[in-house]
Amino acid sequence: MSKILNIHISSCQSSTGCFECCIKCLGGIPYASLIATILLYAGVALFCGCGHEALSGTVNILQTYFEMARTAGDTLDVFTMIDIFKYVIYGIAAAFFVYGILLMVEGFFTTGAIKDLYGDFKITTCGRCVSAWFIMLTYLFMLAWLGVTAFTSLPVYMYFNLWTICRNTTLVEGANLCLDLRQFGIVTIGEEKKICTVSENFMRMCESTELNMTFHLFIVALAGAGAAVIAMVHYLMVLSANWAYVKDACRMQKYEDIKSKEEQELHDIHSTRSKERLNAYT
Repeated sequence: MSKILNIHISSCQSSTGCFECCIKCLGGIPYASLIATILLYAGVALFCGCGHEALSGTVNILQTYFEMARTAGDTLDVFTMIDIFKYVIYGIAAAFFVYGILLMVEGFFTTGAIKDLYGDFKITTCGRCVSAWFIMLTYLFMLAWLGVTAFTSLPVYMYFNLWTICRNTTLVEGANLCLDLRQFGIVTIGEEKKICTVSENFMRMCESTELNMTFHLFIVALAGAGAAVIAMVHYLMVLSANWAYVKDACRMQKYEDIKSKEEQELHDIHSTRSKERLNAYT
């Protein structure tokens, strides 16, 4: 009976130890940085994935309904620009995947619970410089994402005009509306790439699901860019709070060092006086 009781007590103690360990591990997670990272990854995934597919759909629409063809040679036409945008999307996806990991690591090392898990740590000048560098870099990335959001709104505006023309054609019978790509800067002034409502290509384009799908993909890509902007703002708040924590920890560290030195000096003085009294007594 005593053996059974001892086993039960030891199992309870082990379960309590595991519970406390889990609580400490959960307390060591930087939840603010985690939320910002999830939002950043979601925004970048939506922007890159939907933006890439929307650009591919744009190429098909231009080639099928506007009867545009790729220019031979090294001429910079709209298709070459679309290919460049696709490579930029690949770079954005890779760069911000790495940057999100770096910000998560920085959040872990500046969380107060990590100090409880691994003991006291020293705040170095390098650590403060790294935090300041992340704040500056995140601010620049926030401005860059604002520019990307503004740039992504342009194809949304173009496709909205095209979608409106298709809708007005079905509502108003006999309306002859035209869309000229020169007014959007897609082709040069000398090229006339215009499609009107009376043409067969226009009717096939409006009836196809490709136009509607590409339009909504650009809208989702715009929403993803906006989510990335919000994530950058969230990161700025988190990094600023971490900077304040590091600064306070540095001051506390200096205070503890001065206090320990004073206590050591008092201890030395007390031990010296005790030795002097002992020598005088003997």
